[in-house]
Amino acid sequence: MTTTVTYTLDENNALSLHYQATTDAPTVLNLTNHSYWNINGEGSGSIENEILQVNAERYTPTDATSIPTGELAQVEGTPLDFRKPTRIGDRLRSDFVQMLYARGYDHNWVVDGAYGKAPRPAVNVFDPASGRTLDVSTNQPGVQVYTSNSLNGKYAGISHRAYRQTDAIAIEAEHYPDSPNHPSFPTTELRPGQKFDYTTIFKLGTR
Repeated sequence: MTTTVTYTLDENNALSLHYQATTDAPTVLNLTNHSYWNINGEGSGSIENEILQVNAERYTPTDATSIPTGELAQVEGTPLDFRKPTRIGDRLRSDFVQMLYARGYDHNWVVDGAYGKAPRPAVNVFDPASGRTLDVSTNQPGVQVYTSNSLNGKYAGISHRAYRQTDAIAIEAEHYPDSPNHPSFPTTELRPGQKFDYTTIFKLGTR
């Protein structure tokens, strides 16, 4: 398999990640990016006060080991409903079983709209303290949102401040986890003659 990722930063503060792959034999792949974001600034502490919106009516529930069950569940009535802008910390400590499994948010949302075509809006983050915004668009079918549940102070950044739980958010546009074991999920199989070709865009701005 031959894989390339092209990073493009334009004059509108948009960072584009263009993934492409071809293969000479059938294989599976699921390419994404696991960068951590705190748009209030590096080392500024928890992202619980940042406002999150995820354009998704459904998500993929997991079992206790974080493996998707194969179900596409509705976000309505759960702590995973971010269809309207919501403070991240509002339901972060919910006793909803999915939140207990992950010790916070670490879930794949099914992004609304057709995948595989032009990138469509997936996630927006707004930081009231700084006024900064982060808009994420993608033509991948899903997006994993993770609230740094495993950061435990072992690592420090350039501010010399230790990173702890909820100090950042990761936004990983991707195909659904465990797709090879769930035929109803969008396929992650790549065959000779096909091309894996997806783009994710992170755009920074202010309000």
